[in-house]
Amino acid sequence: MSTIYELSSPQAPVVGDLVTFPAVPYPSAAMFASAYAEEVAQAWKTIDLTALDRAAVVLLTAYTRRAGVFSCGNGGSASIANHLVCDHVKGVRAKTNFTPRVASLSNNVELLTAIANDLAYEDIFSYQLQSQAQPGDVLIAISSSGRSPNIVKVLRWARENDIRTIAITGFDGGAARETAEIAIHADCGNYGVVEDLHQAIMHALAQYIQQSAMTAEAISESVF
Repeated sequence: MSTIYELSSPQAPVVGDLVTFPAVPYPSAAMFASAYAEEVAQAWKTIDLTALDRAAVVLLTAYTRRAGVFSCGNGGSASIANHLVCDHVKGVRAKTNFTPRVASLSNNVELLTAIANDLAYEDIFSYQLQSQAQPGDVLIAISSSGRSPNIVKVLRWARENDIRTIAITGFDGGAARETAEIAIHADCGNYGVVEDLHQAIMHALAQYIQQSAMTAEAISESVF
């Protein structure tokens, strides 16, 4: 991914083929913020929007059929997975006939710690999905690196059990990008930028699906 900086310094950190941001010091927060915004804009251009289209079709089909949709992620990605439930249950339903069935596998600390403590941390998502999902449901796995063992494991289990899979990834995408049926990937080596884009992807999917089930008049009168 190209950036606006001179990055010839041998000290510039590199992840795979990506020169990470920031690679040089910035003398002010204003300059850093401006460069950060450029990094977000450049990283957005690396996203294959046809993958976004495919993911939207899968979710529209799920909501039409009343299939279950499950999200998951670790750390900052967990917050996006949890936020997704709000925007897809409440937001998508507003002024539409959809009543989405969406749940986050990241939101129950008691269950997460019980599974991690008694089994293994890499089982925290797959163990839940085994109890809750049915063939034809959808899994949205969010991972900046795409390498988290619990994310890769739940994606593999889902694919082996006829659950549609969408991975939202950054950096080089890791095994999650390779395993998922659909991968929406931001080619970037900064966690903050990747998470910002993942949040934007989540919002774009929710708002697109909502407006697709609204009349033109309803859209013009609504605040998204």
